[in-house]
Amino acid sequence: MSTIPLLSSLAASLAIAAAPALATEHKESRRILSVIEAMTTAFAAGDVEAVLETYENGAVVVGEPGSPSSGETALRALFEGFLAVEPKFTYHGHEVVEAGDIALHLMPWAMTGKAPDGTPIEDSGLSIAVLRRQVNGGWLMVIDHPYGDMQMKR
Repeated sequence: MSTIPLLSSLAASLAIAAAPALATEHKESRRILSVIEAMTTAFAAGDVEAVLETYENGAVVVGEPGSPSSGETALRALFEGFLAVEPKFTYHGHEVVEAGDIALHLMPWAMTGKAPDGTPIEDSGLSIAVLRRQVNGGWLMVIDHPYGDMQMKR
């Protein structure tokens, strides 16, 4: 018996067995991306309430390297501060990795804006977000670290 037909048969069996899991994973990836898109759209519109709705209670956001914030009051102030510089973001693709009810989202970004004195601001980074599937099947962010590549820049 040749190993090629055996390997082909095994590969076909694995592909058939994996197809439902991949379809579910793809569906979940779209749901996860929809949370990210809802947050970025709300942010672009200056809608802090809608931004906050994409996070779990108790979520942690790193507003600047080394300074994590948590709690609705702190996150609201953080996002309002970001919006004060009139940021314009550009995003450079997405990657989603799922493990059951936890997902990792990676997205490079660049931003321009204006400091309170009118000085131009430019920044960029790698956004790393951890999301958790909720009881209702939706996803919310638990950790949002837009400076995930900071250690590499040192």
